[in-house]
Amino acid sequence: MKSLWRSLRYLKPYWLLALATLITLFISVGGMLAIPSFAQRLVDEGINGGDLNAVWRWMTFMIIGAIIYGVFAFLQGALAARTAQGVAYDLRNDVYEKIQSLSFSYHDKSQTGQLLTRATSDVDRVRMFVGSGAVQFISAIVIMVGTLMLIFSVNARLSLIMVAAMPLTFGVFWAFSRAAMPLFRTIQERLGVLNTILQENLAGVRVVKAFVRHDYEIERFAAANTDYYDVNVEVNNILSLAFPTVFGISNLITLFVYLFGGQQVIGGILTTGELVAFASYVLMAFFPVLQLGMIIAMVSQAAASGERVFEILDARSEVEEKSGAVELPQVEGRVSFEDVTFRYVSSGDPVLCGITLEAEPGQMVALLGSTGSGKSTIINLIPRFYDVTEGRILIDGYDIREVTIESLRRQIGIVLQETNLFEGSVRDNIAFGRPNASLEEVIAAARAAEADEFITAFEHGYDTRVGERGTTLSGGQKQRIAIARALMLDPRILILDDATSSVDLSTELRIQKALDRLMAGRTSFVIAQRVATVLNADQILVLDGGRIAAKGTHEELLRDSELYAEIYSSQLQRPEDNSDAEVMR
Repeated sequence: MKSLWRSLRYLKPYWLLALATLITLFISVGGMLAIPSFAQRLVDEGINGGDLNAVWRWMTFMIIGAIIYGVFAFLQGALAARTAQGVAYDLRNDVYEKIQSLSFSYHDKSQTGQLLTRATSDVDRVRMFVGSGAVQFISAIVIMVGTLMLIFSVNARLSLIMVAAMPLTFGVFWAFSRAAMPLFRTIQERLGVLNTILQENLAGVRVVKAFVRHDYEIERFAAANTDYYDVNVEVNNILSLAFPTVFGISNLITLFVYLFGGQQVIGGILTTGELVAFASYVLMAFFPVLQLGMIIAMVSQAAASGERVFEILDARSEVEEKSGAVELPQVEGRVSFEDVTFRYVSSGDPVLCGITLEAEPGQMVALLGSTGSGKSTIINLIPRFYDVTEGRILIDGYDIREVTIESLRRQIGIVLQETNLFEGSVRDNIAFGRPNASLEEVIAAARAAEADEFITAFEHGYDTRVGERGTTLSGGQKQRIAIARALMLDPRILILDDATSSVDLSTELRIQKALDRLMAGRTSFVIAQRVATVLNADQILVLDGGRIAAKGTHEELLRDSELYAEIYSSQLQRPEDNSDAEVMR
């Protein structure tokens, strides 16, 4: 229940709406509870007393009570919904902001579908509790207390029937809810699995079709859907059995009321109107019991969802901004690795071990090595996508863990091997890091990245929509837009993770010439597939097993490094062999 109490704290900004909801709730309940009392007087004074004026008078009061109940019940529902939507709005924003702030290591271990489910379905269940469950709970308590007081005021002896029935009814609901509660978390977890499969297949629909795996994927989705269906049916079966049981108890109690109450009316102890009022209050007393049954189910669902939501909000990022971190001033671009060791898992083997290097401002540092040698890890450590396990990284003498993350990343331009564009225009994607940039600045960056020519060939030019994940563009076009996007930041440090991998040789040459001009005066870290693209690098680092096996210029390495010479000669002999590209990844 802790998660539900925490969710109620989100009511604080909406306390006036919440207060108004409670006021309208009490007024509407008051109108409802008054109606049986008016009915009692209508029967006793009007019908049994033969007074038509009394009939009209008390009937008018009953109509007024019904109107008050209807109007204020509507207001209470509208105010509660508005309050709940506000809570959901804030909670959803907090979840999204938290997801954005979490480090890469968290996302490495998380499924996208599960995160989507928690940010949408789980938040919505918490909203239902805040907007409906909490209000219904208060309403049920008020109605129950009010009806019990009124029942005892009508006939204390007859009220003992209700006193005996209430614990039995609550016991039934408690037994059913205990059976259903564990299943609600399972429902949300299986929904997350379903969303994960759906998300993966929507993102990889071209791969599925290309490998003719749609039948397999349909079966995989159907299996997850079956699991989700089964647990929902199991819960519904439990709840479906609970409500008829309670209805049966309420009907049995009503029968006893008329049986014993009828005897008291015949014996002159109770009036007919009092019996009518008493029976009405009995039904009213069972209405909140049924409400509480539904609330228990809702609370169980909301509690399970609340736990999942607050698991995200309580998650700690492995990359956190230090208290008192300073703004990194405009840097020259000197980057130093001092005996850096890194592990993705604290107890695992090191991915990097004892990395020491010095990149002077304006230098180009090329990273070569086989798959898993640590190239991508090195460039991911510079902008603090991960934090070093041992050692430290300095930029212009500043330990990057001592400066604010935003001021650090603002001075680093990155083009990753996997190009991600966002739904929107070409201009929006290029200006992603500087949304207020002018069109002239966007065009200048596109020209520098050799992208202007194909962009202006589009019918709508820079206003062309690129589609989700840039699916309307070729791989080379997406890569050049990504390069332009990085250049818009005018960074002092450039990180190019195989930035020319998706372009043909002709385009690669044009981009390389542009990059040569743009890298002048900037410190650049380049991961390349082909040695030929980094022959002019100031430093070439050959990585092997997470260590620097050799470093130097092309000429120095060709002379002193057997491993580098082997890579270089293999590419010269078989430049058309795709396996060479794989070796250099």
